[in-house]
Amino acid sequence: MTARTEEPNTGTAADAPGGGGSRHPLGLLLTANVISVTGNMLTVVAVPWFVLQTTGSPARAGLVAFAGTLPVVLAALLGGPLIDRLGLRRTSVISDVVCAVAIGAVPVLHLTAGLAFWQLLVLVAISGLFHAPGETAREVLMPQLAEHAGTTIMRASSAYESASRGARMLGAPLAGVLIAVTGAADVLFLDAGTFAVSALLIGFGVRRGARPPRPSEPATLRGYRAELREGFAYLVGARLLFAVVVMVMVTNALDQAWSAVLLPVDARRNLGGSVSIGVVSGTFAAAALTGSLLYGAFGHRLPQRALFIGAFLVCGFPRTAVAAVFPGLAPLVATCAVCGLAAGVLNPIIGTEMVRLVPERLRSRVFGAVTSGVLVAVPLGGLLGGYVVQYAGLTAGMATVSALYLLTTLSPLFLPAFRQWNTPPEPAV
Repeated sequence: MTARTEEPNTGTAADAPGGGGSRHPLGLLLTANVISVTGNMLTVVAVPWFVLQTTGSPARAGLVAFAGTLPVVLAALLGGPLIDRLGLRRTSVISDVVCAVAIGAVPVLHLTAGLAFWQLLVLVAISGLFHAPGETAREVLMPQLAEHAGTTIMRASSAYESASRGARMLGAPLAGVLIAVTGAADVLFLDAGTFAVSALLIGFGVRRGARPPRPSEPATLRGYRAELREGFAYLVGARLLFAVVVMVMVTNALDQAWSAVLLPVDARRNLGGSVSIGVVSGTFAAAALTGSLLYGAFGHRLPQRALFIGAFLVCGFPRTAVAAVFPGLAPLVATCAVCGLAAGVLNPIIGTEMVRLVPERLRSRVFGAVTSGVLVAVPLGGLLGGYVVQYAGLTAGMATVSALYLLTTLSPLFLPAFRQWNTPPEPAV
């Protein structure tokens, strides 16, 4: 049983190769996403390190992670109808511009007037608030530009994910080296620059192939609520998609505890410093890129449900289990290489299934609902991870995350919704 490549709900040629368009806009979208994701990796590594360096508190690092991710959830929760009205390209540009200003303000204040902790919380919250709509807009743009380019959704989704993985592969080691050489605050200047470049590429380069904003009724609170309800109602009614969202919601929270607290604390105590974060994260991302490329080449030939379950079982819990039992860099790097390879196939599988299940007219709203759903527990992951490490210890935090990850990734073996993997979706009304 393999994933379908047709889109029975939309009536478009999005999955028909040879559509006769230009690949230039799709290439620029992938390039902008690479630059933006690279900048995100700089932030992911630099901000927790900056907090640990200036305060020495894992709990405060968790609090900053909470402040940065809670607005992401709110923006994803409420942003779908707004993206429809603004348009995908405009939303992406505005998002990147605001993120550039917010992230750039952190080192500016730190090096000039001084940066209070509450100001750091506000700035990372602003960045988080605007980040999610831009990411959702680029994700919804991808199938449109794939149609324009005359390529399949599966191939475009694999290329999109591979580009993102490649950016993470480059961004994490780069962040670790730059922090060691210049300091965490200076790395955030570069991060602000990546958002600005991404805004320019999308703003001026992705014009053809992107559909204009959807005509809509004059904005009213009642209409806005109705559009939000429509997106969430569709998500809840699509049992398979909803089950995937709940599963990813839990694992994303655990991943946040790992990346925002557990790994930085482990790096400071046991792994030799900030460069080790880049080595670990870069190894995971390089392996994930390989997994994405292999999926693009061979994934359509394999049973998608079995591949999804197997990849999820391998990608998560071994990292923290090995880190808890075998302290040191070499065992963790070797484990992350295996975990990353499995992780690389997951997002292309999920992305292809989302395009298959969701009609085009609802994608901004449903994709926004999906984004908010998978992120809703992320703020708690970083916050609770920080307090567990602060008061129970690093090893206890690692063991807890590992056990919860394993239980979550076993769930598709028992939940009936995952047996519907290739059932044709219900027509949207």
